[in-house]
Amino acid sequence: MIHPLPGTYALVLSSSIASPVRIGKLGSLQLQPGCYVYVGSAHGPGGLRARLGHHLGSSSRPHWHIDCLRAHANPEEVWYCYDPRPWEHHWAKCIGMQPGASIPLTGFGASDCACDSHLYFFKVRPSRAAFARSLRAIDHRQSRRSLAVTTLACDGTRLVPSNPAKNLAP
Repeated sequence: MIHPLPGTYALVLSSSIASPVRIGKLGSLQLQPGCYVYVGSAHGPGGLRARLGHHLGSSSRPHWHIDCLRAHANPEEVWYCYDPRPWEHHWAKCIGMQPGASIPLTGFGASDCACDSHLYFFKVRPSRAAFARSLRAIDHRQSRRSLAVTTLACDGTRLVPSNPAKNLAP
């Protein structure tokens, strides 16, 4: 289903609890009931398949900030595109512009860049279609491939096909 190719992704997670969560050396995130969207890219060995496989599994020794949050929040969906160019900073900016977006912990997932965060909180799940439209609105020069965001649902720790209509380019 997911190919071992480079790409960018947004992991959509949900939480039904309110609890502090320690995020490594970064500090503590106050988990709230709602939706979290984490943006990342996968350009190493195994590409998106390996990275998403890691994020959807359990991790006894967290490597990335998202591993700490993942132990307390449930993955519901993955939005992704294949592209050798890393679009994660662009995607993070677009997610942050969605209605209702807030940054739950500054620096989350962004320790190697100038972004405020790669994690955003929403009381209500953001629209994938609105996100894809905002990608196009920010940068008209972007390739069509980076605008064709595919959606897969998460069933526990595995990805399952979602409605094919959700996978159309905006």
